[in-house]
Amino acid sequence: MSATTSPSGNSSGRASVPGRPDSRDWPPRGGSGPAAPGGPRGPAGPGRGRSYRGRRPRPRWGRIALVVGAVIVVIALVAGVTAWGYVSGLDDDLKRTNAFSDITTDRPAKTVEGAFNILLVGTDSRDPDAKQDQANQWRADTLILMHVPADHKSAQLISIPRDLWVVIPSGNNAPCSSGSRAKINAAFAFGGLPRAVRTVECMTDVRIDHVMAIDFGGFKEVTDALGGVDLYVEQDTKSIHKPFRQFKKGMMHMNGAQALDWIRQRKQFARGDFARMQHQQEFLKAIMDKAASSGTLSNPAKLNAFLNSATAAVTVDENFSLKDMVLQFRNLRGENLTFLTSPNQGGQTINGQSVVVSDREKALALYQAVVDDKVDEWLQANPVKK
Repeated sequence: MSATTSPSGNSSGRASVPGRPDSRDWPPRGGSGPAAPGGPRGPAGPGRGRSYRGRRPRPRWGRIALVVGAVIVVIALVAGVTAWGYVSGLDDDLKRTNAFSDITTDRPAKTVEGAFNILLVGTDSRDPDAKQDQANQWRADTLILMHVPADHKSAQLISIPRDLWVVIPSGNNAPCSSGSRAKINAAFAFGGLPRAVRTVECMTDVRIDHVMAIDFGGFKEVTDALGGVDLYVEQDTKSIHKPFRQFKKGMMHMNGAQALDWIRQRKQFARGDFARMQHQQEFLKAIMDKAASSGTLSNPAKLNAFLNSATAAVTVDENFSLKDMVLQFRNLRGENLTFLTSPNQGGQTINGQSVVVSDREKALALYQAVVDDKVDEWLQANPVKK
């Protein structure tokens, strides 16, 4: 597929039309954009008139989203070796939320049977009972669009940078071109999970089939339930957060608190947030491989602790079925995952904000490949750097 391929037309009206605002027209022509989110020109919603960060201080917790992918894949993978009744119990225990609230019209069509897409979200909610489908209850930074091809033998996980400069629709069911530009993580403050789903669908023209969110506390417990994971540290690094841990170059065994701290670090690296996303991706593979290892599968107590901590940490949409995932992901392993970052031109300053600007042509081609279930072909033409 050519990098200049544009999305095929459909009833959603998302394809670019000259002279009309297009929610997927990133970067904005002329390099300009609206005022900071929540300002006079920000999207309508609960956060209008104030910063999307709300009144409380920005949490000192780091960002994580790829761990959600680990949870969904590993729960399905590991639960597949246990009794079906046990899987049903885990399914019943999952917290549910209406992630598609009010989104009833103008959604992308599902074009390939068997293929599906999951929006993975890492939250910074410290309250496990917070209603995560409501605006301003929690925040997320990096989002992951997880595409599972129709044969269910692989998965591609596309990291969407938290500072990606996009159009956020003015309402959960509003037209894609109705909003104003802001960093993508502002969508949560304006309309919770549904606004984030709407924003990603407008941005990519990819239909989201399921949503899964995990909080930071859950991440720590999931890692500890596995007995920790081994992660590679590419340079000696001192954490900028208390208790100011020292990470030594080389392979390190980390418990939940250490691993969480490690994937929070970004300022010490020349690539900033992009280095952090790489560390998140490496963590995902490590936790998948550890959970699928014989040491976990053959130890009933460890297996039970992992599965219970994982299901307790996640919130899923109302139609998500763990039993279906067990069947669909039964042949999936860490080596079958491909990690990508949404094509972008790096950081720029727009209206005084440091943002990430999309590489529009490459991004449109990638997301069209997701729609057509031809990401493997896209990867052949655009190899992922190791």
